[in-house]
Amino acid sequence: MTRLPDAVGTTFSTDLALTTVRLMQTYFLNNFKRPNISARVLLRILLLCSALLVAATVMTETAMANTVYADTEHSAMKTVLVMGDSISAGYGIQREQGWVSLLDRTLSQSEYTWKAVNASVSGETTGGGLARLEGVLNEHEPKIVIIELGGNDGLRGYPVPKIHDNLAQMVDLVNARGAVSIVVAMRIPPNYGPRYTRAFDQVFAEVAKEKSALLVPFLLEEVALKDNMMQNDGIHPTALAQPILLDALWVHLEPLL
Repeated sequence: MTRLPDAVGTTFSTDLALTTVRLMQTYFLNNFKRPNISARVLLRILLLCSALLVAATVMTETAMANTVYADTEHSAMKTVLVMGDSISAGYGIQREQGWVSLLDRTLSQSEYTWKAVNASVSGETTGGGLARLEGVLNEHEPKIVIIELGGNDGLRGYPVPKIHDNLAQMVDLVNARGAVSIVVAMRIPPNYGPRYTRAFDQVFAEVAKEKSALLVPFLLEEVALKDNMMQNDGIHPTALAQPILLDALWVHLEPLL
């Protein structure tokens, strides 16, 4: 009597492979003892089942290779993190119209293996940003961090030394992770008095110099006095102004990519 092979502990990685083997087993169990089944028919069945099994194996290996490639490509993406206030959060416009979203789109459409993550919050201060920063760094593990904060501190008249300390601590946290810090300068209206206004204007350059961070000039320089570029509050840029904000930052960011 011809005996079927004993079962072996094989794991099949696809349903197709497992189904093929089960069909082979079923066929042999039902037909192997029939005298009217010729050797030629059995050979054809064996060849067909073998071909199906090979095809299933190739499909599995190809799918696994594609998955590994996709995972590798995703893990290779580096992150530009933006910690900002309403200027970066896109206050008064659709978030996808904001300069950070435009930055992410620019990166995705270029040869750079970078993406932009927007962790900006409208109304945020340097103190609030400092409190959130470590958690955001843990979550996104960025290689570049853009700090666009301080405007709300100035508008609320917060002490400039405190603004300095908050910004400096943020840069320290970023540097400790081996990432690059970019400090974006901010400005306030002159009605806060010349002494406070001057000290506020200088604090960003001071922190950047002390901590060896990259300083980016005031992003709204080219749009602040243009009616169609600013919303009715005179503080927040319109959607039309967002590409100009991105251009102002891009010339400083691109060499780091």
